Amino acid sequence: MVGYWAVDDIGTVINPMIVEGQIHGGVAQGLGQALSEHCLYDPGNGQLLSGSFMDYALPRAEQIPAIVSELDESEPCTHNPLGAKGCGEAGAIAAPAAVVNAVLDALAPLGVGDIDMPLTSERVWQAIRAGSSAPQEPRAT
Repeated sequence: MVGYWAVDDIGTVINPMIVEGQIHGGVAQGLGQALSEHCLYDPGNGQLLSGSFMDYALPRAEQIPAIVSELDESEPCTHNPLGAKGCGEAGAIAAPAAVVNAVLDALAPLGVGDIDMPLTSERVWQAIRAGSSAPQEPRAT
């Protein structure tokens, strides 16, 4: 099963549905950043080439895997009387790093040690081609 699992320390949960929605939205944003979203500019005149959502490639619902989240309420915030912490940015921060690391782990046997976001199909293919021609060093485990 393809999925995304998240555990977030969010303090006291006031409304679980809102928190889940914030986490899911943040993960979707982070996945888009990691895999497809890219501002492209014409190198000659600086004109934005990805000026519409057709060109910018936001993720669509069918591209988002199942998201399973666990809410850790064991450490309430000590700076407010509710004990609540922010949760909206949690998925957006963790998702790009998780996706890039997963792709690098998968491509390591092919000699790929680095790749820039967004991890478009073309960039992954170019990294594979470049990595397969590079001398392969043993990877520390």
